[in-house]
Amino acid sequence: MIGWKFAFTRRWAGYLALTIVFAAICAGLGTWQLARRAEALAEIVKVDTNYDSEPVPLAEALPDRTDFTESQKWLPVVMTGTYLKADELIVRNRPLNIHPGFEVLTPLRLVDGTVFIVDRGWLPTGDTPDAPSSVPEAPDGVVTVVARLKAGEPQLAGRTALGNQIATINLTEVQGRLDLPTYTGAYGLVKSEDPAPGERPVPVTRPVRDEGPHLSYAFQWFVFALMAFIGLGWSVRQEFRAVNADDPQERSRAQERARRQAAKPRSDAEIEDDLIDFPR
Repeated sequence: MIGWKFAFTRRWAGYLALTIVFAAICAGLGTWQLARRAEALAEIVKVDTNYDSEPVPLAEALPDRTDFTESQKWLPVVMTGTYLKADELIVRNRPLNIHPGFEVLTPLRLVDGTVFIVDRGWLPTGDTPDAPSSVPEAPDGVVTVVARLKAGEPQLAGRTALGNQIATINLTEVQGRLDLPTYTGAYGLVKSEDPAPGERPVPVTRPVRDEGPHLSYAFQWFVFALMAFIGLGWSVRQEFRAVNADDPQERSRAQERARRQAAKPRSDAEIEDDLIDFPR
């Protein structure tokens, strides 16, 4: 009887190594999906905690112009100042519900002389994809603005813009254009303006409360890792039966398996297959 000696050959050691590598990759992908889910849940917590909370003064939320923590995302802040309409900027390539468009950034000069960047909303492309047809004018004079905080964006290599357009909401770049003391830690998505303008860009809507399919994907990857070892075990067992087919004990076990298989009630599908295959 050969027994299990074949399982300790170089060939089966290679199969085991491949199975371990495959399972490790699956486990890594499953762990990555769990991390993605944790990020999504953290975003949901920020929305639930901050989005509908009472506005706090900007100076209280951001004591320094470079201050901002991710836990403050969507936090409403209130400030009073004057819009610098001549320095308004248009952000390119900002889709909304798959429609191409732009976002309007209007600097707000506060009473202390610092500038906070207000994202007044979204506009669709105009007659050409290079610019909106028109930009609703910001309110004149002193205005009180409530806006929800959001972190500035990094610069993207190869993305450029001309004139009053910018490629991303990079607040350091915006400060350089304005040449004024500007908040660079965060900008604000407008919630309300007082006095309110007659027309305004499309405001940002509340983020969808959805954690995504990450948990189910993680489960699937972990199952794949487990199935790899189950498949390896099944293959080893099948080869054991093949290489030991002449052993009396293995022949006896094979006959017992055949007897149990024959004793099983036949399924409707098997009966139908026999009827189809029966010669007429």
